[in-house]
Amino acid sequence: MLSRRLFDTCDDFEVIPASISSLSFDSTPVKADDLMSVMTPNIKRSLFPDEDEDSGLGMDDHITYTPSLKKSAKRQRTEDGNSTCSKRPKTCTDIKAVVTKLEENDDFIADGSRLHTLPTVTGKHADLKSITPQTLADVVNGEYVDVISDYKIIDCRYPYEFEAGHVKGADNMYLHETILTLLQQPTKDKQIVIFHCEFSSERGPKMLRFLRSKDRELNKENYPSLNFPEVYLLDNGYKAFFNEQPNLCDPVSYRPMLHSDHSEDLRHFRVKSKSWTAGEKRRYAKRSMRF
Repeated sequence: MLSRRLFDTCDDFEVIPASISSLSFDSTPVKADDLMSVMTPNIKRSLFPDEDEDSGLGMDDHITYTPSLKKSAKRQRTEDGNSTCSKRPKTCTDIKAVVTKLEENDDFIADGSRLHTLPTVTGKHADLKSITPQTLADVVNGEYVDVISDYKIIDCRYPYEFEAGHVKGADNMYLHETILTLLQQPTKDKQIVIFHCEFSSERGPKMLRFLRSKDRELNKENYPSLNFPEVYLLDNGYKAFFNEQPNLCDPVSYRPMLHSDHSEDLRHFRVKSKSWTAGEKRRYAKRSMRF
C-alpha cells in the first residue's frame, strides 16, 4: 500500500479521500486525470510546487531546488584559489623572480634590488654577511661615500663596555626595544647597517637577526621590500677592530664584558636584556592560546 506517511507529515494537507489512501501498486493503474480530479487544491500545490518553490513532500530527505550555474562549482573553487595570482600576475611573477635570484646568487642584498656594496668575508655565521675591521674603517673614513648614502654602526655590548671605548659614530643598542626604534626611523636608499658586539659571536648576531625578522614582519604585505635590506656583521667584533684601528675608537680603550670590576653590572644588564625576551615569550604564548 502507498504509505500515508507521504502526506501525514505536512500540516497543510487536508483530509485525503479514501479513494487515494487505498491505492495499491498491485491494483489496476489509476489514470492521471482520475487522480487529479480527487485532489484538493492544497494537495496539488504540495505535490506540484511552482518552479521557484521547494519541492519537499514532507519526507525525511528534503530536496531543494538549485538553479543551474554558469560555471561548475569545481571550476569556480579552482578559480577562487588562483585569484591571488590571477588578479596580480605581475606581482606574483616578480616575487618568484626575486626568490630565484636570491637563491641562485647570495651576493644580492635581502630585497634582491642590487648587489652588496661592501666586500664580505666568510665569518662565524654562515647566514650573515660579515665584513673585516679594515672595511669598517674604510666606511668610517668615507671611502664609500660615493656608493652609500648613510651608515649606522650598532654596538650591542653592555653600557659599561661601550662607555670604555667604541667605534666612532656607533650607537649603543643592547636591548630589543631599542633595536625596534630603528624601524621607526626614516630610511634612505643605499643605507647600510653594521652590527657587532665584543666578538660578534652572540649578542651582535642575535640583534641583527632580530632586526631582520621584525623588518620582514613589518613589510610582509610588500615582500621582498625591507627598511634595511643591506645589513652586515663586523667579523670578530670590537676587540678585533680595536686591535687594528685604535685611532677610530672613542675613547681609545677596550673593556671586556667579563671585567672583574663590573661583575655586578654584568648581572644587571644580563637580567635586563633577557627580561624583554621572557616577556615576549609570555605574550606569544598568550596569543597562541587565544587561537
